[in-house]
Amino acid sequence: MKMSNKGFYFQGFVFRPTLWLTVFTVLCAIFIFGLAFWQVERLKWKDAAINERVSRSESAPIPLPLADSDLVGFEFNRTQATGEFLHDEELYLAARSMRGNVGYHVVTPLVMDDGTTILVNRGWVPNALHLPENRPGVEASGVVSVEGIIRTPSVPGAFVPDNRPDENFWLYVDIPAMTQAAELSNVLPYYIEAGGQENPGGYPIGGQSRIYLPNDHLQYAITWFALGLILLVIYVIYCTTRREPDDDGPS
Repeated sequence: MKMSNKGFYFQGFVFRPTLWLTVFTVLCAIFIFGLAFWQVERLKWKDAAINERVSRSESAPIPLPLADSDLVGFEFNRTQATGEFLHDEELYLAARSMRGNVGYHVVTPLVMDDGTTILVNRGWVPNALHLPENRPGVEASGVVSVEGIIRTPSVPGAFVPDNRPDENFWLYVDIPAMTQAAELSNVLPYYIEAGGQENPGGYPIGGQSRIYLPNDHLQYAITWFALGLILLVIYVIYCTTRREPDDDGPS
C-alpha cells in the first residue's frame, strides 16, 4: 500500500476518505462496538446470577430467615416450613402458564407453631381447577411440612396491570396487600415457592420456580459486533475507487 496526498493506493485501487464521513463513521463505530462490549459485560453478569441461583437452589435447606433479615442474601435458598395451611384463604396468581396451558398459581397461607404465617406458592392449576372445590382429591390438612425456595416480592413492570384484591385476582405477589385481603397477621415479608412434592389429587403442581433467567446477551453481542464490522466494510468500499490510468498517484 502506498500513500499520497490524494489517498491510499493499493493494487489498482485508491482509498480516499472524506473528513465528515470519517468522523460520522468513527462515532457510529464507537457507539456500536460500545454496545457490543456492554452486552459482553451483561453476559458475564447474567451467567454469574444464574450460577448463584442454581447453587442456592440445589444446596441443603436453611432455616427460615428472621423477618428483619437482609433477604437479598437468602433468596433462592432452599428452606423448609412446618405448620397448617389455611385453605379457606387461598390467593390466586393469574396468567401463569405450564407447557403452554394457561392457569393460576395457588398461594396458601401456612401458619407455623410460633404463630407466624408465611405465604406458600404451592404451584400451578389449570383455569378450570383454580377453585378448591373443583380439584380432585382432598387438600392436605393438619400439620404439614413444605420444602421449597425462598422468594421475595418483585417490583412489577410499568406495563403490568394492578392487582384486584376484591376479586382475589393477583398478577404479582404483594404481601402487604395479600395479608390485608386474607385478613392475616404476623406474616413474613417473603414467601416460599414449593418444590415438586406431589399434592393430594395431583394439584396444585409444585416446582414452578424459574431459576434460569433469559440470557440472550451472547447473540446480542455477536449482532452488534457484526453490525460494527459491516459499517466499517461499507465505509471502506464507499471511499475506495478503481485507480484511473491518468491518476497521478504513486506508481
